[in-house]
Amino acid sequence: MNIRIDYINVAPAGYKALGGVYGYIAQSGLDEILLELVYLRVSQINGCAYCLDLHTRSLTKKGVRAEKLALVQVWREAGAVFDERERAALAWAETVTRVAETTIPDKEFQAVSNVFGEKEIVDLTIAIGLMNTFNRMAIGFRRPPEATLAAAA
Repeated sequence: MNIRIDYINVAPAGYKALGGVYGYIAQSGLDEILLELVYLRVSQINGCAYCLDLHTRSLTKKGVRAEKLALVQVWREAGAVFDERERAALAWAETVTRVAETTIPDKEFQAVSNVFGEKEIVDLTIAIGLMNTFNRMAIGFRRPPEATLAAAA
């Protein structure tokens, strides 16, 4: 896979602006592992190899077990592997990412509202939207995952 455009160098101010949103989310008070799990799930839905590699590596460095990582895409079937907040965040990530299909039904909003406060839901939704943007950039411009660069070296 050849990179189409090195968007980080071509539009550094735009990339920096996205980084500012990422920084906001990082300081929002949402748990960093919860956020990384959401980023990973959004990237799975979108098929973003670069982000799948990045967030899997990040979660591994944070001590998340391989068994949990393997079950992110089937979290509904994983029982107690994911806690209540993680399950609610993953469900919200799925419905928001698939908005054209789901139209985000009231029952989905109620479910996330049962677990998160209003600001947390807004911040979580910003994080989901940001990851969808990063996925579209990486996929559209063919940003290679670190794993493929390492394998080619």
